[in-house]
Amino acid sequence: MHIQKEFFKYVLPSMLAFALSGVYSIADGFFVGNALGDQALAAINIAYPLTAVILSAGTGIGLGGAVQYAICLGTGNTQKKDQYFGLSSLLLAITGILLTFLILMTAPYVLVLFGASGEILALAEEYIRFIAYGAVFQVMGTGMVPFIRNMGGAMASMYAMVAGFMTNIILDYLLVWKLPYGMAGAAAASFIGQGVTFWVCLIYLLQKKQKLLLPMRSECFLMLKRILTVGISPFGLAFSPNLTLILINKSAVVSGGNFAVTCYATVSYISCVVMLLLQGISDGAQPLISLSYGKGDEKTAKQFRNLSYLFSAAVSAICILLLLLCRSRIAGLFGASEAVTAEVSKILPLFTVGFLLVSFTRSTTAYFYATEKNAAAYLLIYGESLCLLILLLILPVLLGIWGTWISVPASQLCVLLLSIVLLRWPLTARTASISR
Repeated sequence: MHIQKEFFKYVLPSMLAFALSGVYSIADGFFVGNALGDQALAAINIAYPLTAVILSAGTGIGLGGAVQYAICLGTGNTQKKDQYFGLSSLLLAITGILLTFLILMTAPYVLVLFGASGEILALAEEYIRFIAYGAVFQVMGTGMVPFIRNMGGAMASMYAMVAGFMTNIILDYLLVWKLPYGMAGAAAASFIGQGVTFWVCLIYLLQKKQKLLLPMRSECFLMLKRILTVGISPFGLAFSPNLTLILINKSAVVSGGNFAVTCYATVSYISCVVMLLLQGISDGAQPLISLSYGKGDEKTAKQFRNLSYLFSAAVSAICILLLLLCRSRIAGLFGASEAVTAEVSKILPLFTVGFLLVSFTRSTTAYFYATEKNAAAYLLIYGESLCLLILLLILPVLLGIWGTWISVPASQLCVLLLSIVLLRWPLTARTASISR
């Protein structure tokens, strides 16, 4: 009973926080779609993977450092955990600055590669340019949340996300619906919301009097390597839905044109929220798994993992039921046309099949990187995108646009089977020493 109480103490706030981050991703689409129509909705859908690079970088670095922080907490190494926090904070700030310049320079070319053209390309460029201006706030905001959660502030991390979410919604309403700022207004609302999340996190850290230490030069490289080695997994986990988005958008353009891209925009927004709910469960369990692992208590770590499996399956089943009941009306919430709404109603049930599959693989992946079994985590995260790419080269040729849609749950099934194999026959017991 104590284990279950601890599990839900961490997981429920994490779920809400991740659900709100999912609403971040659809809020701009909701306001812009209703204000500017189908092409604006498609433009944000195509541009969103670049936004996701920023958010995923913050998540990867933040969780990479937070895992090491929790493990050091488990071993009782107080100084080292503070050094991991300081080094991760510096890395987050530098990454945010670099991403601003990188996205501003490359976005016009990348958006064309993603399938944007004409008015959709112009709208997407306007949106992503303003997103890039606020990259530092977005990286710092997403990167601080996992640290606060691993410091025992699960509720504080939730409050930070709620504050950012409310700011985003209010500014979207003002800048897109009431004032004529369109795509630029939606982008500004997003990064200002993330900035508010960061400032709430900063207030919590100041109240906790969290030390901001940096390691000695001789230790810096090793600690940086550990942060990034673990961080590659949560980065990939956060960004993998957007790899799916990129690949499906490209395939949809070829197989079904801009109409198919607009249909998938609604499906991807909905799927994003469900996937982030499931990620909230797995990442909420991560501090408990890492802390148990740091103490050398693998049995308890597996108990937390198994609770994550059960709860994720239950949440995904509820989401599937709700979406099937509401599928004929969902696209209309985004201002989609009647033709798009009707098509989404047809294809949405196919995508919901994958939610149960993902509920298992997300929890498995989080367990692997929380216990430094990084090679297994890499295989699951990046293996899904590879499977999807292979399937998209084959199925649309045979089945047209339905081949594009079927490729998503098929790739998720492949990864589920791979995760079962890796749990049964792990690549290695541990990929790094617990000694800190």
